[in-house]
Amino acid sequence: MASQIVEQSRQLFVEVVQPILDTRFPEVAAETAFGLFGYGSEALGLDDEHSRDHQFGLRIDALMPERLFQAHAEELREVVSRALPEMFLGMALREGHVAGAGLAPDSLEGFMQRTIGLPGVPETLAEWLSIAEEEVTHVTNGWVWRDDSGRFTEIRRAFADYWPEPVRMRRLAHWCRYFSGMGVYALQRALLRDDHYYANITASRSIRWAVQMAFMLERRFYPYDKWIMHRFRDLPTMWPKMGYLVEAAVRPGTTPEEQLGFLEAMSDVLDVKLVEQGLIASHPKFGRSPTSGYRVLEHAYAELLQRCPEEIRTVVPEWDQVQLESFHSGWVAGLPLAEWDAILNLEAACPGIG
Repeated sequence: MASQIVEQSRQLFVEVVQPILDTRFPEVAAETAFGLFGYGSEALGLDDEHSRDHQFGLRIDALMPERLFQAHAEELREVVSRALPEMFLGMALREGHVAGAGLAPDSLEGFMQRTIGLPGVPETLAEWLSIAEEEVTHVTNGWVWRDDSGRFTEIRRAFADYWPEPVRMRRLAHWCRYFSGMGVYALQRALLRDDHYYANITASRSIRWAVQMAFMLERRFYPYDKWIMHRFRDLPTMWPKMGYLVEAAVRPGTTPEEQLGFLEAMSDVLDVKLVEQGLIASHPKFGRSPTSGYRVLEHAYAELLQRCPEEIRTVVPEWDQVQLESFHSGWVAGLPLAEWDAILNLEAACPGIG
C-alpha cells in the first residue's frame, strides 16, 4: 500500500517535475522510467516513525538508458533543481545514494548492475542463481508512474512469476541443507555439548532460514530481515501453517531446547509442503536421532539436488547482498566523515573533546 510519502512524491512528479522534463528534455522523458522504487523502507510501503530519521523525504527515482544518463543527467539535475521548492506539501526533498534531491536520475543498466549484478534480465540458470533474493525486491518493489519505453517495466515483469522452477528447486535444496545440517543437527550437538554460544546463534539463523523457505514455497521474494516478519504474515498458506511456531520460537525467554522442538516441527511443515508441491516424493515418517536430531530436510536436500538440471547442481546460490554492499561501500568511501556521521545520527556526547 502506498504511504503518504509515496503519494506526495507522485504529486511532485506530476505537478512540478514532469512538465519540466516534457518541455526541456522530451527525448529523455520518453525513455525514462519514473516512480518510487529501489532502496528504502518507503519503497516497500513499510516506512514508519522509526525509519524516518535519515534519508527520508520526497523522492522521484528515474532510470534511463546509460547513453542518455551520460549525456544528460548532470544538466537535467541542474535544470530541475532550480525549479524545485525546498518543501512540497510540507515535506522536504530526499537526497539519497544517487545524486539529486527530489529527482534522482540514474542509469538503468547501472541500477541493475549494482542491484542484481547484471545489466538486465538473467539469461542462464547460473545467472539467476547469482542473485540474492533480497536484491530482487529492489527491482520489483515500489511504484512506477511512467515508463513510456517499457524497458524497466519489462524487467520487473520478468521477475513477477518468481524464480524459474529449476532455480527455485536449487535454492530450496541449499536452504534445506543449511536449515537441517547447519541448523537442527548443529543445535542438537550444541545442546549435547552444553555450548550456549553455538546453540544461540544456530537457533536464530535456523529460524531465519525456515522463514525464508516459507517465502520460497509461496513463490514470493522475501525482503531483507528488518521487514520479513511483516511480509511473512501476508503469506496465505505458510503463515497459518508455520507462523505460530516461529512466534513461539522467538518469544523472549524461549530456551534453545524449546527452540529445537519448534524447529523440528517447522521441519515437518516444510517437508509436507515440498511433497504437496511435487518437489520431492512422499516418504515414510522419519524418527529423530538422539545425537543428530531430526534431519528430514537433508533428505529433501538430496532429492531436490538430484532433480535439478545437472548444469546447476554444483552452483551455490547467492544469499548475501553482495551487490548492495559493493555499491554501498563505494558510496560511503566517497562521503565526508562528518556527513556520514550525520546520516547515522551520531553526535558527540561531549563536544570539543577528542
